[in-house]
Amino acid sequence: MLRGWSKWLWRGTALLSLGALMLLWDAVGRGQQETAQVEVPEEAHQACVNCHTQRKIGLGALRDWLRSSHAQSGVGCNLCHLPVPNAPEEIRSASTTCEDKRVRRLVSPQNCRLCHAQQVRQFAAGKHALAWVAMMAMPDTARQPETIIGGEKGCGGCHRIGRHEGKCDSCHTRHLFAAAEARRPEACRTCHMGFDHPQWEMYITSKHGSIYATEGQNWNWSLPLGRWFARPTVASPATPRTPTCAFCHLPNGDHAVKTAWGFLAVRLAEKDEEWAQLRNTIFRGLGVIDAQGQPTERFQVVQQGQVARLTAEEWQAQRDRMLKQCAQCHSPSFARVHLDRADAIIKESDRLMAEAVETVEGLYRDGLLPRPQDRPPHPDLLRFYNVENPIEQKLYVMFLEHRMRTFQGAFHLNPDYMHWYGWAEMKRDLVEIKHEAEQLRRAKTAP
Repeated sequence: MLRGWSKWLWRGTALLSLGALMLLWDAVGRGQQETAQVEVPEEAHQACVNCHTQRKIGLGALRDWLRSSHAQSGVGCNLCHLPVPNAPEEIRSASTTCEDKRVRRLVSPQNCRLCHAQQVRQFAAGKHALAWVAMMAMPDTARQPETIIGGEKGCGGCHRIGRHEGKCDSCHTRHLFAAAEARRPEACRTCHMGFDHPQWEMYITSKHGSIYATEGQNWNWSLPLGRWFARPTVASPATPRTPTCAFCHLPNGDHAVKTAWGFLAVRLAEKDEEWAQLRNTIFRGLGVIDAQGQPTERFQVVQQGQVARLTAEEWQAQRDRMLKQCAQCHSPSFARVHLDRADAIIKESDRLMAEAVETVEGLYRDGLLPRPQDRPPHPDLLRFYNVENPIEQKLYVMFLEHRMRTFQGAFHLNPDYMHWYGWAEMKRDLVEIKHEAEQLRRAKTAP
């Protein structure tokens, strides 16, 4: 990365800034400060600028950094690209093309923690930090081609947000790292779109999204989320007048990003007995309980990945947090009614889903569907497309695409998505699954 006259300049100043970084890391590690301001010798990052300019390497990154608040505050390349001692081993041991072999392309959130300790701690307690764990916990993830998972061209491209303890640049793109950018809903759409979680499509075509689409270009995106509606009687065209993804799911900038229902809209400790029975059928399909209702090994995976709410208190805490956000524009009773209605949509979708799971379970039980020895004695919804029979493929699509769209459309206030892309498709799925099951039974008894 560095040659000629710039080489000696980098090594001298980088050692100086690395020493400052180490002292700061030690202080943060002992809990002595929440955030920190660091002065980096200008020469340290100027050497990087000179080298990258001369070699024409990473010029887009250079331009973005020069526009960033990092550059304006004197935060240079070395504070990010020289891993702190507590950085993940995979980053610290990675190869490098830089002449200074301490430099790494990947950046650990432990480096970000030097100045953004609160945000890093919040992120670590949230669901995005577990995205890589949740992906790798799926039964057949490891069977996918490496470029899809590890190469981050498929599943790994989104789930990378939880890799190496977190990827801040999934939301705050390199090398500008602007908070204003992450407040806009477009920051979320790369991952939250498409087959199983089209939140972007639901939001942008909802009434909230329509207001954003027509007025958002005039809003002051540098305004922190906690100040958007802090002065309810003061009206300004520059103040947002509708929520975005960040406003609802990162209240006051909290980076935990949790929801009451979690990714799969399942919860334990269900008080509604009828719903609890429906939910148990779905739990069998997810492989988290066995035929006797006892937790399986996969339950531990669900628990660790925080994809379900395990206690009523945990669920209620997240619901109360969302109600507080809604109440900044709406009355609490109005918000509660709409959220309760969305809860009821989940129950109705679970009723359809449970019937479909039981239909396919009956085929296993009666020997009408072959079951590989590595499978549980019921449908396995978490194997997704890696199932052998068309009726199982239909069941997985019903669960991961259509059920998801039903409840997500309800919560994102998009009636068309909830009904035609979700509920109506679930109804059709169930008819087709029952019809195919009947065909299999007739074929079994035919002479």
